[in-house]
Amino acid sequence: MDLRKLKTLIDLVSESGVAELEITEGEDRVRIVNRTSAAAQPVQNLVTVATPAPVPVTPAQSAPAPAAQPAAAAPAADNAGPAITSPMVGTFYRAPSPGAAPFIEVGDTVKKGQVIGIIEAMKLLNEVEADQDGVVKAFAAENGQPVEFGQPLVYLE
Repeated sequence: MDLRKLKTLIDLVSESGVAELEITEGEDRVRIVNRTSAAAQPVQNLVTVATPAPVPVTPAQSAPAPAAQPAAAAPAADNAGPAITSPMVGTFYRAPSPGAAPFIEVGDTVKKGQVIGIIEAMKLLNEVEADQDGVVKAFAAENGQPVEFGQPLVYLE
């Protein structure tokens, strides 16, 4: 894989807000991780390339965990109970468009299969459906917040 292609992929990941991208092309494998901190520091990109003889594209850097992660773990302890989790990595939106009403609010009853939000991943909007019935107790992810696979989005009663 040539350096121009890697640079283009890094730029796409930086601009799109995607947390992680992994591409396999023949025996070459590229994984680009986009890490941002809560203190509005510049984006750090970590690129690793696995080939028959591993060759790092950039020096491996041990990036500190974002400061927002411990805060995100706190709501899970306070809101123990069933949760609807993110099916993918992307940006979570509670409403279908910026001016529209949210799909659900705290106190609403949701049914299995009901749309509870949207996750944008690589410029594609994917509806997130409830995988269980319940009453919305709290939101674990805020509107416009990046989410990871398996991260709780909504807590139910």
